[in-house]
Amino acid sequence: MARATGLLLALAVTAGGAAAQSMERLFYYTDNENAWASLRANIDRISVIAPAGYSVDEDGVVWGEVDPRVVRLGKERGVPVMPLIVNPGFDQGMLSKLLSDASARARAVASLVELCRRHGHDGIQFDFENIAMTDRDAYTQFYREAADALHGAGFRISMAVVHRPDVLPGPTRYHKWLFKNWRAGYDLEALGQIGDFISVMTYSQHTRRTPPGPQAGVPWVDEVIAYFLEFMPPEKLSLGIPTGSQHWYTSQEDRIQPEMALSYSENVSWARALALAERHGATLQWSDEQQVPYAFYARGGTFEWIFLEDARSFRAKLDLVRKHRLRGFSVWVIGAEDPGIWEALPKVR
Repeated sequence: MARATGLLLALAVTAGGAAAQSMERLFYYTDNENAWASLRANIDRISVIAPAGYSVDEDGVVWGEVDPRVVRLGKERGVPVMPLIVNPGFDQGMLSKLLSDASARARAVASLVELCRRHGHDGIQFDFENIAMTDRDAYTQFYREAADALHGAGFRISMAVVHRPDVLPGPTRYHKWLFKNWRAGYDLEALGQIGDFISVMTYSQHTRRTPPGPQAGVPWVDEVIAYFLEFMPPEKLSLGIPTGSQHWYTSQEDRIQPEMALSYSENVSWARALALAERHGATLQWSDEQQVPYAFYARGGTFEWIFLEDARSFRAKLDLVRKHRLRGFSVWVIGAEDPGIWEALPKVR
């Protein structure tokens, strides 16, 4: 199969007259009609489509599919499609069993090669998360086996890696848990050498498990970039940029924790975040330090918070890509964005 070419797309020359910097534009795609509508409208501003597509179990059985409309559109417009493969539910125990079984790994790798051949995918991105610290070497071996097979068949391979700003876990028990289960399972230097590139998930800085805060504040994102660049060259690193927003509220639901109220959050689109702020008469504010918008409002005597990602915060993160001369960026996720982000991305075809 002919390999896709011209993936790195030139942006404008800087004001100082330096050579134009190239920037690969990867957009993640999930199976919903908002995503499809945005992809159709903006396909000529995208250089890689990365759809959520495939899952694997402990026996190495791979299943799933990519929306055929996405595959056809990519072929028609000359945009490579690089689907994700995940451990469903980010199941750590299942993944450990897979990694410890050479036959299961081989079965999974053979399936990935066949899927690329059959559907004309450009390659595969590994998106395995909640990896036990003790499985680090086994995960590297699995990635190496997959890379050897995919590269040998003419396909690419990349990996989505959870954010990490430091070699040490951090100050709290939460940071210790995050380190042991979500961060320390990646051998950054080895993975950077093995694959074609790394998409660092520089988002979810704050989640339902934390107090309210930005999805991706610029100072924190800058720290994560600096740490990753200790282990790989900038041309191997793609910066994760979120488009979704977070809404924090007080919840009392048995499915979360019976008989107890607690602070909780949900992911919402840019449009939904604006609607919540408007509904409750909240004024959007801008954090000069974090380079993100936010709002808060009283509801029944308690505050609810929204931290948004919009076109302005998107441009602030593009500035980090340029500052560090990175390969490009990986956006999670198309369909949830402020439509204004596309103004920062001129058409390339």
